[in-house]
Amino acid sequence: MHNQEDIQNILIKYGNAESVAWLKGKIEKLADDKSSKDLFMTYSLLNVKFEGVKPISFESQDSESARYFSAHSANILQIARIYLLSEVIRQDEQYYTPKVANIIQVADTSELETFLKYLILLPNPEAYKQTAVEALRTNIATIFDAISLNNPYPAKFFNDQQWNQMFLKAAFMERDLSQIEAIDERANQDLTRIISDYAHERWAAGRKIDPLFWRPVSKFLNEELLNDMKKLLNSDDVIENNAGALCCYLSENDKAMALLNSKPELKHKIADGQITWNKIKQH
Repeated sequence: MHNQEDIQNILIKYGNAESVAWLKGKIEKLADDKSSKDLFMTYSLLNVKFEGVKPISFESQDSESARYFSAHSANILQIARIYLLSEVIRQDEQYYTPKVANIIQVADTSELETFLKYLILLPNPEAYKQTAVEALRTNIATIFDAISLNNPYPAKFFNDQQWNQMFLKAAFMERDLSQIEAIDERANQDLTRIISDYAHERWAAGRKIDPLFWRPVSKFLNEELLNDMKKLLNSDDVIENNAGALCCYLSENDKAMALLNSKPELKHKIADGQITWNKIKQH
């Protein structure tokens, strides 16, 4: 995904020419005279040199990086930060990787949010997995969203335990689960047990559950989960009916299909493409 030239072109096109020239000069100096202090100083001056309020329109840009920045409503300050960090890492990965990690440890909320959102664009992004996993502990929604929503990083680099922690916390914090990438690919048996336990707690307390929370269970329907599906299919809530029906339909499980056969109208709507995980809340 990473394309250094691409990011540079975006910076040149949308950044103030004087500020871009200043930044390129600093990067050249950091390549010649490696310095943790100078990197820190340059990084902290970026918000003086680049504007951090208005998102860029990206109308005439069609590259992978531009599409990614556009999808996340990036502003020129965010792009400058990622450009600086990725350039110094590219020049000397061994020297600058721990220095970048240090910068992020003392970053303010907006800097950390930028780093997590665009981490996937850095050279060797896996080196910062610790930072990404630590972000899951936060109760600041913008930080949690930066790593968990519309971000390919967790699906690519988190192990099952880290992924499961993220998915459960996203549900607990009532984030938009439809924005988590690769839910079907990262579904695993441990997660389905956690989902069922959490659902039972919520039901016992008379609380609602986001129907998308059930999405990972399809391929793992044991007796307990089949009972959960029965409860969803017989619920007074149409969206819960849809969630249960989708899980059964996609399960390739005979008992689940037998359950779904008792709701022929739902089965027909799924077969017809009227009910999908993407459309579930529209019905």
